[in-house]
Amino acid sequence: MCNRLFKISLLLFIIAGCNAAAADEITVFAAASTTNAVTEVAELYSTLNSVTVKTSFASSSTLAKQIKNGAPADVYISANVTWMDYLAAGKAIAPGSRVQLLANRLVLISSEGSGFPVVIDGELDLTALLKGGYLAMGDASHVPAGMYAEKALQSLGQWEGVKDRVSNSKDVRAALLLVERGETPFGIVYATDVKISKKVQVAGGFPASSHPPITYPAAITKDGDRPAVRAFMDFLSGEQAGNIFHKYGFERL
Repeated sequence: MCNRLFKISLLLFIIAGCNAAAADEITVFAAASTTNAVTEVAELYSTLNSVTVKTSFASSSTLAKQIKNGAPADVYISANVTWMDYLAAGKAIAPGSRVQLLANRLVLISSEGSGFPVVIDGELDLTALLKGGYLAMGDASHVPAGMYAEKALQSLGQWEGVKDRVSNSKDVRAALLLVERGETPFGIVYATDVKISKKVQVAGGFPASSHPPITYPAAITKDGDRPAVRAFMDFLSGEQAGNIFHKYGFERL
């Protein structure tokens, strides 16, 4: 009898330990443009709190659809409000957990040393600048960086001239890679993407007035709402994480 009770107690202890371990594991789905910064934030948080923080990076649209379809994410960081609104409308995020975390800037890039500093305004002839080449950018049908880029080019009267010369990418990092490899002479990415590359340079910055504000909302998912995840969200908005985001060129909100 005692032996049986011991085995039951041991089993319950093991189950409790597994549940505790699962509770301390946090999964973050974040926009591709935050890859380096969020990875470092997650590693720091894991070290300081003995909590495993797993990360998954892709286009904001891809991640939002995965969450909507039941992917096991606890925290979602989007590169625009559109895809966070999409999850909010589907009641897929925890009420009251949404925050405006970061801001970014949109830039035109070329390969390092190509010597193309330009002023991006209504006088720029981007079509002529491409010289028959292609412009790398995120797919404007769903990738936030591409959506911002299309709006900016439309605002500056450049879209009609280049829309047939656009190389659509699955996310902003894929667009960056095309310019790094020399497969396209120019690309449109975030200022933070240039920070992590030694193979590209900023050819010019887009006026903030030419596109909607580039902001990164973050929220806890409906199924991820628990104390351990809320503690991580507090850390995301805190000074230590903020210093890391600043290092990679993000503006804190």
